[in-house]
Amino acid sequence: MKEQYSGGRIRQEYIDFFIEHGHTFVPSSSLVPGGDSTLLFTNAGMVQFKEVFLGTDKRPYTRATDSQKCMRVAGKHNDLDDVGRDDMHHTFFEMLGNWSFGDYYKQEAITWAWQLLTDVWGLSKDRIWATCFMDDKGEIPADDEAAEYWRQQPGIIAEHVLFSGRKDNFWEMAETGPCGPCSEIHFDRGEQYCDKKEIRDHVCRVNGDCLRFLELWNLVFIQYNRTSATHLDPLPAKHVDTGMGLDRIVSILQDVDSNYKTDLFKPMMDVIRSLTGYSEAQMYEDFTPFRVIADHARSASFLIADGVVPGNTSRNYVCRMIIRRAARFGSKIGLTRPFLAKVAESVIETYGGFYPELVNNRQAILDSLTREEVRFARTVENAVANLTYLLDEFRERGEKILPGPKAFELYATYGLPLEITRDIAREQDMDVDEAGFRKAMEGHRVASGAGKAFGSLGGEDVEVYGALFKDLLAKGKLKPDGVGYDPYHDLEFESQVLALVVGGEPIGEAQNGDLVELLLPRTGFYVESGGQVSDTGLVRAANGNWEIEVTGMRKPAAGMIVHVGEVINGQPKVGDKALAMVDIQRRHDIMRNHTATHLLHAELRAVLGEHARQAGSLVAPDRLRFDFTHPESLTQTQIEEIERRVNEAILSDFQVATRQQSLTEAVSEGAMALFGEKYADDVQTVSIGQNDRALSYELCGGTHLDRTGDVGVFIITNEGSAAAGIRRIEAVTGRSAYNLIGQRFYVLRQISEMLETSPGKLIENVNHLIDDLSTLRKQVNDLRQNLVGEEFNRLMDSTTSVAGVDVLTVILKDANFDILRQMADRFRRFKPTNGVAVLASVIDNKPLLIATVTNDLVERGLHAGELIKSVAVPLGGSGGGKPTLAHAGGKDPTKLDEALSEVVKWVDKNLKE
Repeated sequence: MKEQYSGGRIRQEYIDFFIEHGHTFVPSSSLVPGGDSTLLFTNAGMVQFKEVFLGTDKRPYTRATDSQKCMRVAGKHNDLDDVGRDDMHHTFFEMLGNWSFGDYYKQEAITWAWQLLTDVWGLSKDRIWATCFMDDKGEIPADDEAAEYWRQQPGIIAEHVLFSGRKDNFWEMAETGPCGPCSEIHFDRGEQYCDKKEIRDHVCRVNGDCLRFLELWNLVFIQYNRTSATHLDPLPAKHVDTGMGLDRIVSILQDVDSNYKTDLFKPMMDVIRSLTGYSEAQMYEDFTPFRVIADHARSASFLIADGVVPGNTSRNYVCRMIIRRAARFGSKIGLTRPFLAKVAESVIETYGGFYPELVNNRQAILDSLTREEVRFARTVENAVANLTYLLDEFRERGEKILPGPKAFELYATYGLPLEITRDIAREQDMDVDEAGFRKAMEGHRVASGAGKAFGSLGGEDVEVYGALFKDLLAKGKLKPDGVGYDPYHDLEFESQVLALVVGGEPIGEAQNGDLVELLLPRTGFYVESGGQVSDTGLVRAANGNWEIEVTGMRKPAAGMIVHVGEVINGQPKVGDKALAMVDIQRRHDIMRNHTATHLLHAELRAVLGEHARQAGSLVAPDRLRFDFTHPESLTQTQIEEIERRVNEAILSDFQVATRQQSLTEAVSEGAMALFGEKYADDVQTVSIGQNDRALSYELCGGTHLDRTGDVGVFIITNEGSAAAGIRRIEAVTGRSAYNLIGQRFYVLRQISEMLETSPGKLIENVNHLIDDLSTLRKQVNDLRQNLVGEEFNRLMDSTTSVAGVDVLTVILKDANFDILRQMADRFRRFKPTNGVAVLASVIDNKPLLIATVTNDLVERGLHAGELIKSVAVPLGGSGGGKPTLAHAGGKDPTKLDEALSEVVKWVDKNLKE
């Protein structure tokens, strides 16, 4: 290995090279795509720039470079099956990228790629190949421009510039939207890397089927907008989107034949070897488990650092699955105790310098991994034993596929993920019906899925508002940055109507009753983001001739913010002077809940531990809802402690300080970034506490109070489960808290008056009432038992003889299950042999039955459980039990006589000599 080319150095040299060429470094976004519900995980470098390409977002730069965290474990991009089988695939990887948003284009992208690979990293020019686009359908022009730029690179071999079709060299975001040709860069690793030498007539080639030529870097040139399957329009601004896997370039520069032999993985491999006692040679002989464990430990560490904890659904399912899969592969090499935390320590050590979230969440990562391994260890032996039994059973039938519902039963009962079931089945030359598994899971819960790669593109919005933007910009009505946005100060302001949109069409005048979208040159209405709901309010004509009730806000395109509402009076026209007013009382209620949310987050971590991190929130005027990572329900003591601490922070009247700063600076200072949120390059931070100690310090673009004392009071109204590994707290503050306190005091007063006592003595009096009620219930039950017992004694002789067996069927009024059982015991004492009884009652309009059979009759073929099942059928119920005693329930009490009439017939039919 060439030590001078460490993985960390290669990553940094890539970023530094493009910074030197005018690019802005953009930190990696979370593995959980912020504001994008169409993706399970960030699976490509361009995900965080998606809205820029779509025209719904603008950045303060036109050139960017990054190293983006990616996960490919679901949907179209799923590399899980290949992990461990080869040396190149991973569930988690870093994608190095450089980007141009309407700035440079093909010539610069190709030239810089060549310079970085050959001048900076010193790759042999005669071993580099490039492919360009030539349409195999003959419908799209060939990318001769890119090919010519490649041929101009100093030292390139002209014959190494090739053309390829749509499969390899045309990139599309989705079925419609931005797209364009791409150039893939391949590196010839030499004949020794060919794994098809023994195949007759095999020829090593770019995009071939052997490992000699390694695809290294993809340069995407976005120049078209696809409007249909057959129509492409040229884009007014052309973009560049490139991606290079860090693991692959490191393997080349370190001259190793496996990504898993680079210094990015070596520390993990060393830990695993030390745990197993394997030598390096022994490890390479059985390399698959080592590769799987290292890959999955890295993936799980990054997932947990970004707030994804093991669970049963969606992203949480993936986290649980890869941990359990790694644990199972560990067992194959003798690791029977929890070990992944030790491997994760090396992940944090290797990557923590560039990704501080790993270091900041070290304990949460280690604890979550160990906790999940322990859970899996409790069930895996039984799970695998049952799976092995099922596979043997279906193999004996000559079947090679395990049905999906059976695989789902293993998951639902033992927590055995489909992927592990599939691994084990394939090891035995069988497979699993995955579609059937997902169908069974769908019947049990909402199935997890990645959705389309980029979901709905919102092209109509961009088209309408993009045209409006250009028109208003040309007329000087809008600034180049678009609508001015200041939700912190502009709560009431004079303005002018720039545009009105009704039904997706711009109009000059709206009518009373129209649902309208209103565009102003600036606004102070908050647009829903980060869990905080949009503002509402009123926009009225300066002369009072019309009014629009604003019910929401949205951003349909870059630089455009519109007020959504209804015309409640008059006919607003484009060009009218207007007065816009945010509902200030509602805004203040929202601010109370948002500041309280930050206090809650801080106190949850103080009481429960640093692993308790936000996993979702709602900040509304009447309540707040906060989801956080935690493996178990909170105790009442913990809930009370958290509530007390939040209220103490409120009463301390801490200052709430907000300021604008760069994202990099804020994160380096320790500001907490929340997974699943999307952050701009310049962010707002919110700090709560005294100058020398911040109780809370978070990235947050929402609106807040100036001091915590203005929250008033904080009351937790509910704590429960939001998902596996995710808890949810709901709470109220301010006005809602005051109303809740008033309601509760009213209830206390009412109950006190009813019990003729004071609120202070209410608990004492209620305890007395409970004791009295318990005594009365016992007396009533005893009386009922005596009455039923007397009735049963009268009916005891009303038996029917069947072949010498006494059969009793009776309906006992008001007899609950306990009394029925006591009467069954009384019958057995009365008839110790040759006796069968079925006793019934109706409680709350539902029939109850109990059957008893004496021991001697069990030996003659009578079984109380089978008898009660038969009797329950007419009642629409079911039951079961032991041979001598069984019970059942039903739905239709009107069929009770009919059901009991079957008892004698059943005994006669089933009694043996």
